Amino acid sequence: MPETPISAAVTAEPDDRGRSEIADVRDILSPTDTVQLSDAVVDRLREAILRGAFAPGDRLPEEQLAEALGVSRGPVRQALALLEREGMVVRRRNRGAIVARLSREDLNEVFSLRVVIEPVACEWAAANADERDIERLRTIVDGYSRLTSDLTVQRAAEVDLGFHDAIYDAARHRRLLRMWADLRPQVFVFMLGRTYVHTSEWRTMMIENHRSILDAVVDRDGARARELAKTHVQISYEHVLEVYDSDDTDDAAA
Repeated sequence: MPETPISAAVTAEPDDRGRSEIADVRDILSPTDTVQLSDAVVDRLREAILRGAFAPGDRLPEEQLAEALGVSRGPVRQALALLEREGMVVRRRNRGAIVARLSREDLNEVFSLRVVIEPVACEWAAANADERDIERLRTIVDGYSRLTSDLTVQRAAEVDLGFHDAIYDAARHRRLLRMWADLRPQVFVFMLGRTYVHTSEWRTMMIENHRSILDAVVDRDGARARELAKTHVQISYEHVLEVYDSDDTDDAAA
C-alpha cells in the first residue's frame, strides 16, 4: 500500500469503515504558535493519525512533518516520542517513525487495563461528581437521541468516549486521569473498527449502558457504578474483538 505524502490532498470518498474525508493533510498540520509548541505538535500529529490522514505503516519523516507544521525538527521528535509511548507510533532504526499497526495483543492489553481502571473511575465519580459534572453527563447522554444511521465510525468513537472522558473528569482522581490520557488514543483507534455503529441496535445499547452508569453516579451508588462499568467494558471488548477477528480472517483469505 503506497504511503500518504505529507502534503498530498486526501479526498477519497469514505470507505466501508466510514472514514471521514480529509481535504488536505496541511489543514491538520498547519503551522502552530510557539506557545506550548511540543504539546501543540503532538495534538496535530495525533489528530492526523486518528482522522486517517496517515494509514498504519506510513512513514512519518521528521523533516517533512517539521516543514508542514512550520517548526524545527526538535518538537516533532519530541512529539513522535510521546506518540510512541501512547502506542500510536513505532520508531525503527532504519525507517524512522511509522504509524503503528495495533495487533490483537495490543487489543487484549488495552482492554485488560481499561476493565480495571474504568470501574474505579465510575466508583469515584459516584462519590465526587458535582452538579456540573452530572449536567455534563446528562447532556452527553441526551444528545445520543440525535444520532442517526449516517453516523461515521469516527464520530461514533468521539461521542462514545466523550461520556467516558466526563466520567474520568468527575472522578477527581488525578493519577487515574493520567492513565486514561495514555490509554485513550489506542481505545479510539480500536473503536474506528466498529463498522456496526450505524445500526439502531448499537445506538440503543450505548444509550442504555451509559444512562445506567449515569443513574448510578446520580444515586451516589459507587458499587453499582463500578459493576456496570466493568460489564460495559467487557461487552465493548467482545464487540471490538469480533470485528478484529473478522478482519484477520479476511486478511488471511486475501
